[in-house]
Order: sequence, then C-alpha cells, then structure tokens
Amino acid sequence: MAASTTPSGPPGPPGPSRPAPQQAQSPPPPVAAPPKPTWDPRDDVPGAFPWLRPTIRIRLTLLYGGMFLIAGMVLLTIIYLLAAQALHEGSRLPFRILNANAQLTSDSCPGLTGTLPSAQFMDRLSECTDAQRALALDELLQRSLLALLGLAVAAFAFGYVMAGRVLAPLGRITRTARQVASSDLHKRIELEGPDDELKELSDTFDEMLDRLDRAFTAQQRFVANASHELRTPLAINRTLLEVQLSDPAASPELQQLGKTLLATNERSEQLVEGLLLLARSENEIVARKPVDLAEVAGQAVEQVRAEAESKGVELRGVRRPAYVQGNGVLLERVALNLVQNAVRYNQRENGWVAVGTEAVPGHAVLVVENTGPAVPAYEIDNLFEPFRRLRSDRTGSDKGVGLGLSIVRSVARAHGGSVTAEPRETGGLVLRVVLPV
Repeated sequence: MAASTTPSGPPGPPGPSRPAPQQAQSPPPPVAAPPKPTWDPRDDVPGAFPWLRPTIRIRLTLLYGGMFLIAGMVLLTIIYLLAAQALHEGSRLPFRILNANAQLTSDSCPGLTGTLPSAQFMDRLSECTDAQRALALDELLQRSLLALLGLAVAAFAFGYVMAGRVLAPLGRITRTARQVASSDLHKRIELEGPDDELKELSDTFDEMLDRLDRAFTAQQRFVANASHELRTPLAINRTLLEVQLSDPAASPELQQLGKTLLATNERSEQLVEGLLLLARSENEIVARKPVDLAEVAGQAVEQVRAEAESKGVELRGVRRPAYVQGNGVLLERVALNLVQNAVRYNQRENGWVAVGTEAVPGHAVLVVENTGPAVPAYEIDNLFEPFRRLRSDRTGSDKGVGLGLSIVRSVARAHGGSVTAEPRETGGLVLRVVLPV
C-alpha cells in the first residue's frame, strides 16, 4: 500500500479501541502511528473527582499540614509528660493531719468524711489527690487534642492558600503554554516578581518561545516562497506542453513526447503540492471551526467515484454526523487521501471500500476499510513515512507520489488526534482517524 492514502475504518461503529472486523480468526493487533503530543495537566485525573488529583498544591498542603500536625503532637507529648512529672513530684503533702474532722464539698473523695485517725485520713487524702491528678491529666490531654485538631484544620487550610499563592506563577506558565500549544506562538508569560526559580523558569520559557516563533515564521516564509517558485515554472511548462499538443501539425512522435512530458510535469506538480501541504499541516496553526466528518467523507467519496467505477471497486459505508473543531480544507484532504488510496490499492475483481464516520464520547471517528493485497503488520509504520510504499523504499508506481498517509498523519496530529492502521486478515487495511471534538 502506498504511503499516500489508506482506508481508515469499517462501516460499523468506529472507535479508537474497536477491534477489526471479525474474520475466521482474530486479526493481528493494530499498529498506530505516533500521535501528536497533546498533554493537558487536567487530563491526568479521572473526570469524576478532579479535586482528588494529586497536584503539587495538594501535596504541598499535605506536607505543610502534616509537618504542623507532627510538631503539634510532639509538643503535646512533651507538655503532657512535663505536667505529669510536676504533679508527681508534688504529690507528697508537706503536713500531717491529726484526728481531723473533714466535711466534703464535692463527691470527688467520698472516703474523707467524719472523724478519722491520722494515718487513715492521710492515706485517703493521698488516694484522693492521686485521683485528682489523673483527672487533671486526662482533662489536659483531651482539651489539648481538641485544640490540636482545630489548629491542624486551620493549618491545612492556611497551607492550601499559601501553596496556591506560591504556585500561582506556575499556573500562569501552564496556561500560557496551553495557549501557545493550541493557537498562538506570539503569547509570552512575562512573569513579574522576585528573581526566584519560577521567574528564571518563566524567562527561559519565553526565550524558547522566541526561538520557536522565529523558526516557525522562517519556515512559513520558506513554504510561501517555495510555493511560488516551484508552482510557477511547472504551470508554465504545463501550458507550453498543452499548446504544443493542441497543434494539429505536430508529428505523432512529438505528440507522444508531449504527452509523456505532460504526465511527468503533472506528477511533479502533485509532488510539490503534497510537500507544501505536508509542511503547512505540520507547522501552521490551524484555524478551527465546526466541520462534519460525514460531509467531508461524502465529498471525498463523490470525487473518487468515477475512478472507483473504472476499476470495478464498490463504494459503501454508513456515514453518521460527527462534528469536530478543525480546518475543513485539511480534513477534506485527509478523507480524500484515504479514499483514493483505498481505491487505488485494491484487488482487481470484487473489490470494495467502506467509508464510515461516527461520533463517540469526546471524539469523532473516520474509518476507511478496503480489500486489497495482504499487508504485513511490521510494514504498517513504514506506510506513514514520506515516499515509502509496501515492500519498496522509494516511490515506484504511478498511483501517487507517496505522501498521502504522511499528510493524513500530520493533519491528524495538527488537530490533536491520531491515525491508526491495522491489516485485514483477507487483505487490505482498516485505517481509523480519531479527532477530538
């Protein structure tokens, strides 16, 4: 299969993890082209409980609160032990009572009532003071624990607030990086404040963005210049050849030479267009608007229908509405490349191509499946490289210029999506393009 275009999904419900159509045996596992990095810090957590995400702020809060709690427990233990020691050392009464007549004012020491002998009275008084000391220590411990619990809650809340203030510059850096990754390379952090580690990180990030912005601007300027410099002479050559071919006085040999040169010129034009589109899809910030993949796929099918009928290939599939935010022109090229490849690299008799679209939670999926020659699983990755074909290192046929699947992968990455491919057991491929909505 050429690196230009390959099918991407069965007519059934497409999805990123759906297995290939059932055959006599289970098909080999799909091999995916490497997706474009689209990391978002908010994606690290299951959506049900985002507040449980182990962010740096939460970890700093737990660290601050935990250290305060441990310090409070140590301090409480020291105070308790010192109080117990002081009460124990003062437990001996510095007097004796002889034949005292005691009258109780509380129920704390019920044994100290009436007139008692001195020894018995002192024993009961000692027991009473021991009980009072134990009650005092218990009361001290309970109230200290309650105070420690309240202070711990306050410490965690204070730590959460302070961690948020400390990490606020980091959040600003993250938001700027997200904006740069999505649309705007001219955005800068420009963090103000003390010359600390976060300020140094911000300045370094701004310098990196400056270099990237200059590099992308230079690359876009090169693409624009190359577009003009390469297209113009090819267009002039095509015009001259067509004028020469329209001359009725031209000899048959000259007519044949003109047709050969015109076909070569057309192939060069296709190569230039493919290279320029590949450069734009990888480097330009895509202007996004709602695009229905079903409409895009339908247009691609209609454009290829005449070629499919000439080759005896049946076009089929169910295309359900599946809207994404993207560039309609680039997405139309994705569908066209996939359908063209599916038709051109098909079997000679009873061939078919199934083109399907479907919306799944959070994604829209375009799937193209076709019959055709058997494709080894280890060859799948090569198909996504420029100028690579099945069992051939360079382009060597008239079916395309070998850029179709490279363009598909680049456009999918530019939209934050991915493209996966898997061989069918009976021959052909199933290609699935998954794009975020």
